[in-house]
Amino acid sequence: MARDGPGHHVVVIGGGIAGLAAAHRLVSDARARDAGVTCTVVEADPRLGGKLHTEVVDGCIVECGPDAFLAAKPWARDLCAALGLADRLIATRPGRGVYVAYRGRLRPLPDGLVLGIPTRPDLLVRAGLLSPADALRAAADLLLPRAREAADEPVGRLLRRRLGAAVVDRLAAPLLAGIYAGDADALSVQATFPQLRQWERRHRSLILAGLAQRRTGRAADEHRQGDGANTPPGAPVFLSLAGGMAELVDALRAALQHRAALLTGTPVVRIVRPDPREAAYALYLGDGRILRAQALVLATPAFVAADLLAGFAPAAAAVLRDIPYASTAAVTLAYRRAEVAHPLDGHGFVVARGEPVQITACSWVSSKWPGRAPPGIALVRCYFGRAGADAIVAADDATLVETARRDLRLVMGLDATPRIAHVARWPHAMPQYTPGHLDRLAAAETVLAGLPHLALAGAGYRGVGVPDCIRQGQEAAAQVLAQIALRPGAAGYTAFTSMR
Repeated sequence: MARDGPGHHVVVIGGGIAGLAAAHRLVSDARARDAGVTCTVVEADPRLGGKLHTEVVDGCIVECGPDAFLAAKPWARDLCAALGLADRLIATRPGRGVYVAYRGRLRPLPDGLVLGIPTRPDLLVRAGLLSPADALRAAADLLLPRAREAADEPVGRLLRRRLGAAVVDRLAAPLLAGIYAGDADALSVQATFPQLRQWERRHRSLILAGLAQRRTGRAADEHRQGDGANTPPGAPVFLSLAGGMAELVDALRAALQHRAALLTGTPVVRIVRPDPREAAYALYLGDGRILRAQALVLATPAFVAADLLAGFAPAAAAVLRDIPYASTAAVTLAYRRAEVAHPLDGHGFVVARGEPVQITACSWVSSKWPGRAPPGIALVRCYFGRAGADAIVAADDATLVETARRDLRLVMGLDATPRIAHVARWPHAMPQYTPGHLDRLAAAETVLAGLPHLALAGAGYRGVGVPDCIRQGQEAAAQVLAQIALRPGAAGYTAFTSMR
């Protein structure tokens, strides 16, 4: 159906959480209503939500993608509240820690970690994660001078020169693999944990900086990414939704379905600017139809955005195309609890470098979250894939399941036959923020600033977590809205719209 009238048509390309958050901001903003803004979301996949996808299998709530979000970053929590989901939020079970698989044993990750920095190296010796010599090397951080280097560097290099190789291999590397599916020696410190560089400059010693954080009550959990937010003592670090993360997608779809056009199963194959002098774009869809827009939010993986921008912003496209991605997979297994000898007295474990297993981490889902499995069932989720070592993800489902079972036998002594085996794959799903990422991204954004009413959002740019993607979607919507709202009474438009 074609529709003509005054106002502005904004197309959001990508129906993952960043794109849905952008569309929600556009249809909710009073300025958008005043400016006569209409919105269409175009998603290539038949399903909205991107990596936020939940399935229910024999009474078990199985997350295919992210299972939670950081409570300290407000954007996801605030969006849930705005959508009426505040009473659906749940926290991880209290008083349960994380283990590290090292030398064939699960070793408890002790207290005293701040952003992965061991403020008490002696506790890591007691846990069997560091030798006395390793602990002394880590403690040398208290004496070492500040680095003179000002350029961006890998997180692993910074931590290795401050704290030694053992801390990187047994703490930083497994934790970063869990967050970014990345290699600690190839991830930008400025784009992932900028506080570490700031702490070195301000305190000289990372251990002293971590102790200062703890003294002031602002200690961050070891998984925390940098936004300056802090969790009050006793507050949950992670939050999820009672029925799984797909509840957020369902609520966004419901909020948008009568206020925006939602085109699913519809790839955009090309974008052109019919007249470079005008703020208008023509989007050629995979079914041969054309969608016209006055503004665009590209909420796709960076390599997809690169292909769409290549025709009229080749310099920006080249930068985005060079952002590497890793592939991942998750294997969720359900066991009769009586057949699992391990007490499952924690949230799960990460795997130190050099261990003879393929999984990078395992979440003990039924211990971590309430309500994820029926009584008497133990639900565990094994993760595969990281930068430079994601070939296993290409294996067939049977191989992935058998590999997960073998690794659980090696690490946990778990030799039972699972009642449920569920595989979820995410090819080319995890962007890798290599050193210089933020500078390269800023250069691309400078090029794009010369284009009318176009913004980027998504995990490929400034944060991979759910709250960061929501923030980027909302900021992208605000950016294009601020531009088009300055042009009240704009010429009419003709836009193909379709509600599904």
